Amino acid sequence: MTGALPARSTRTSQFIRATPERIYSAFVDPALLVAWLPPAEMTGRIHAFDAREGGGYVMSLFYPPEETVFRGKTAEREDRVEIRFVTLDPPRRIVEAVHFVSDDPAFQGEVTQSILITPGEGGAEVTLSFDNLPPGIRATDNDEGARLSLAQLAHLLEER
Repeated sequence: MTGALPARSTRTSQFIRATPERIYSAFVDPALLVAWLPPAEMTGRIHAFDAREGGGYVMSLFYPPEETVFRGKTAEREDRVEIRFVTLDPPRRIVEAVHFVSDDPAFQGEVTQSILITPGEGGAEVTLSFDNLPPGIRATDNDEGARLSLAQLAHLLEER
């Protein structure tokens, strides 16, 4: 069979006991972003940051030295991403165009990440949607990484 593969998507949500404004700020403040976004034992570094529509950021996520299951998309232990802010609608919604820096065609293409912050009693529901995942990224791995990151965001904001 020939033709294009169907677009691959994931959607992950978590309720966070923080105001929509505090949650939104964690997505557009580089110091906060690097504190919660790298999932599990990964670490991060922001290389450039411009928090405006049309701006964006470049970030590296580093796998821990003992990691043996996953290999980096950019280098042996590094995933580097270039993010462009398509929509910034504080404090409710962010849309990002995500590109992995990789020579491997399996990781190329533009992923659309949508962040929706829905106010609720005592906090807000944060939903991360990823559309058009490249074939080199398993939807289950993307979903698990998003779940871990949201749990870390909740921990960071709820502890303050």
